[in-house]
Amino acid sequence: MIKSGRSHPLRFILAFYLLCFILRGIEYMVIRTDQSIIGEAFIHKLAGIALLAGALWVLRYRWADIGFRRDQALRGTLYGLALGAGVFTVAYGAELLILALGGHGPSLQFYVTSYAIQGNRGMEDGFLFIAICVAGNIINVVMEEGIFRGLFPRLMEETYSFAKACLLASVLFGLWHIAQPVRNVLDGVQSPMGGLLSGMLLVSTSTLLSVQYCMLFRITGSIWAGMAAHFVNNTSANLLHVVAANGADQLLTVRIAIAQSLSFIVVLVLFFRYMRRERHGREKPAV
Repeated sequence: MIKSGRSHPLRFILAFYLLCFILRGIEYMVIRTDQSIIGEAFIHKLAGIALLAGALWVLRYRWADIGFRRDQALRGTLYGLALGAGVFTVAYGAELLILALGGHGPSLQFYVTSYAIQGNRGMEDGFLFIAICVAGNIINVVMEEGIFRGLFPRLMEETYSFAKACLLASVLFGLWHIAQPVRNVLDGVQSPMGGLLSGMLLVSTSTLLSVQYCMLFRITGSIWAGMAAHFVNNTSANLLHVVAANGADQLLTVRIAIAQSLSFIVVLVLFFRYMRRERHGREKPAV
């Protein structure tokens, strides 16, 4: 089984992905945990972490082999938190400025909501809700980073280049996000055309986000930076809100677009610098 998984990585990855996606579909379409008081679809993500552990055992990988390196945990986490905090500071600032110039009197407010395509839902500020939100996002980044930036690229690179491994994992991560617009269409919340457009937007932006986190993995040599940046990206939308006279988070998509675009540019520049240094290191003659 070890040899089969490593020698036929694409087959193993697609089978693993299909299983995870089925569990995701069951939770989104049947259990609907994210529409409950909990506000997080966490069951399939916990199952995904368990499946990830099983896959590592089957393939004889260690957690460190897919980026969970203890020696890099603190530095990588701080690196990712700094990146996420930096770009979202700029994005929130831009959003506040746009609204202020429009005379809407914006302000920042801290409370918990459940993110949805058509706007954040609910307003809670109790400690329990904040703790659930933070815990849910930690579970989310461990599962998604562990699978899509850890296991899948690591397994693909047994046979293929980093570029191909990154592309496959990122496309799968993009498609991972179609569950919500599909449910919206089936529930009548969105029209088929609206669901299609939302789905295309989510798939494309999630794919680019995954490419960014794959590059972060390559730059830092561990998964922690991507996990921390991913955590900031998700948690900020749930906890820190821009409230103005015309409503809350009216420019949420603009804020996220600014933050993700800026983050992608920063990581891309760092990635090219890293690859240039790596190439020069290989070309340097032995003494």
